[in-house]
Amino acid sequence: MNKPVLPVSPPSLKLPKADRSLETYRLAASRTFPSKLQGTLNRVAFSAAHVVSDPLADVDPWLTAAIDWDKTIAFREHVWDLGLGVAEAMDTAQRGMGLDWLTSLELIQRSVRAAKARGDALLFSGAGTDHLAAEDARHLDDVIRAYEEQIETIEKAGGRIILMASRALAKLGRNAGDYAKVYDRVLSQVRQGVIIHWLGDMFDPALKNYWGTSSLDQAMDAAVGIINANAAKVDGVKVSLLDKRREIDMRRRLDPRVKMYTGDDFNYAELIAGDEHGFSHALLGIFDAIAPAASYALSRLAAGDQAGFHDVLAPTVPLSRHIFEAPTRFYKTGVVFMAYLNGHQDHFTLVGGQESARSTLHLAELFRLADRAGLLVNPEMATRRMKAVLALRGVEP
Repeated sequence: MNKPVLPVSPPSLKLPKADRSLETYRLAASRTFPSKLQGTLNRVAFSAAHVVSDPLADVDPWLTAAIDWDKTIAFREHVWDLGLGVAEAMDTAQRGMGLDWLTSLELIQRSVRAAKARGDALLFSGAGTDHLAAEDARHLDDVIRAYEEQIETIEKAGGRIILMASRALAKLGRNAGDYAKVYDRVLSQVRQGVIIHWLGDMFDPALKNYWGTSSLDQAMDAAVGIINANAAKVDGVKVSLLDKRREIDMRRRLDPRVKMYTGDDFNYAELIAGDEHGFSHALLGIFDAIAPAASYALSRLAAGDQAGFHDVLAPTVPLSRHIFEAPTRFYKTGVVFMAYLNGHQDHFTLVGGQESARSTLHLAELFRLADRAGLLVNPEMATRRMKAVLALRGVEP
């Protein structure tokens, strides 16, 4: 006689709380999202992908970036399998925050080769001025030459351009005219339409007063004017201000040829869904951490299933808001922690040692929110890995 099959209880573990006590947390029944794109998409969606560090490299992690190239490219293959594009060598990859230009260039070259091997999978790569130290920039022409050098090098490798915000330009640019001089000159030379990246100072404090003013209203006027004047050279603009109203206002003011790519990791679901006046495409760091859910939600949206889109994506928003909470620039820690929990890498270390940038309580709450959103692919493995990190930080199971 066959014995009855007993239901398997979901795993549990002890998670710390703010009052220093431990709660017994039992995981929810996890949702299962497809590992490949289902159907088609009616939004262009990029994941700003992280890099996987090499924890066994004999380097000083705060000073030298050591990359596990196989795991790093494998993660991009995972993103492409889900129908998403890769925004390469951006701030999610710790560009200018542990990853220097020469290492970024190698990352871009490797990713371009991988994309071409997949029949030109969607890939845009960041071109900035980070090889020019802000303190060494004396004139706007220095900024222009730095942009030109990186653009030429990436285009020579076969890459498309995301024009990143420049710390050197933030230092030197005094007004909208200064920014127009730089952007007009640089955009006149690109081979194909670029994505312009406006990164707020909550992501990078060195970009404070970008577009030559402390007034966001005036900055918006300057940015829209420059972009629309160069619309033939601009595929789109990614705005990362965590302010949905400003993004919507900008979206409605852009030349019709220019796409809006939301970079709002707080409000992306409603911005992508859009309204009667339009919608945003996506270029998001959080899509690294929630790629399977994002892909499936976008496929439901393309199929006309708005309710299905929100059913999948809405539960991911609390997780994203937690990962990107202030100080926002430390969000990379949470993104890589998700990759570790879900088996995309075998360790929880980051370039620059930034695995230490978030508290144990922050990581514990991230685990809870990821579970509630159905984003722990293998709950048993995620639980084991969470326990290992807690033990390392002095929390006994």
